[in-house]
Amino acid sequence: MALVEKARIMDSDGIRRATMRIAHEIIEKNKGAAGLAFVGIRTRGFPLAKRLAEAIQQIEGTKLPVGILDITLYRDDLTTIAVQPVVHKTEIPFDVSEKKIILVDDVLYTGRTIRAAMDALMDLGRPRSIQLAVLIDRGHRELPIRADYIGKNVPTSRREVISVRLSEIDGSDEVIIQEFSENSSLPCQS
Repeated sequence: MALVEKARIMDSDGIRRATMRIAHEIIEKNKGAAGLAFVGIRTRGFPLAKRLAEAIQQIEGTKLPVGILDITLYRDDLTTIAVQPVVHKTEIPFDVSEKKIILVDDVLYTGRTIRAAMDALMDLGRPRSIQLAVLIDRGHRELPIRADYIGKNVPTSRREVISVRLSEIDGSDEVIIQEFSENSSLPCQS
């Protein structure tokens, strides 16, 4: 399966601006930072969640808790992604009950990853609410999931893949669109 880069849609400045805008929107919608906690979906949702929490701390002066959620065992496509899927640890160092949880992921596509994340969160307690923040919304929903906060809407075809690269994991910040060549099968990105 050959992926060909089509376009770079965000650079580090674009990601920084989107993160700051989302942080302001979260504060406005929640009338401040009281009762908020961030949960990032492993892998790239976690550094984005940390960045949002840090931005809100700069704006409001309130340090917010941040956790990392592994959804591997909650996926509905578990048998199709690997014979022996790798399960990582969920690390949420706070009680989610009665908190306004801001669930964070890099790309929103079919909605299946978010559904799995909400199932995992509900197994940990009963949040007051769950709000969804994503850096990129690429469309093609298969479930009735909608983000509350979106860095950028990027309409895509099913032959395209959005790749978010973050300095904490990949060494640089950028978002690119790649496309599978004509002889390749379609991607599985939820």
